[in-house]
Amino acid sequence: QVQLVESGGGLVQAGGSLTLSCANSARPWSSYSVGWFRQAPGKEREFVAHLSWNRVGIYYADSVMGRFTISRDDAKNMVYLQMNNLKPEDTAVYYCASHYSGGYYMAGSYDRWGQGTRVTVSS
Repeated sequence: QVQLVESGGGLVQAGGSLTLSCANSARPWSSYSVGWFRQAPGKEREFVAHLSWNRVGIYYADSVMGRFTISRDDAKNMVYLQMNNLKPEDTAVYYCASHYSGGYYMAGSYDRWGQGTRVTVSS
């Protein structure tokens, strides 16, 4: 069963904006911390952003600080990643994941993952 599904990816020009969504059919986001990760071609999966279940902890990778915003809509049980001023280096497949235990910046700390949505930023 697919529990997490990302959407909203696409092709945008540098400097543009895009908002990704992550639906969770099995768990209420109000009870689970969520992370966004990305994996560029030929590179390892890297941390992008994290929002704790109680909205107290919000963290971003240095590379996206000030440009990306993670948020949650409990009425829709959806998590979003608003991406502004996109750069070519942001090109990657973006994944959302439900946190289980451990450091928020480590992929191994998450136990449920979506299949990813591709974001391509052109020059």
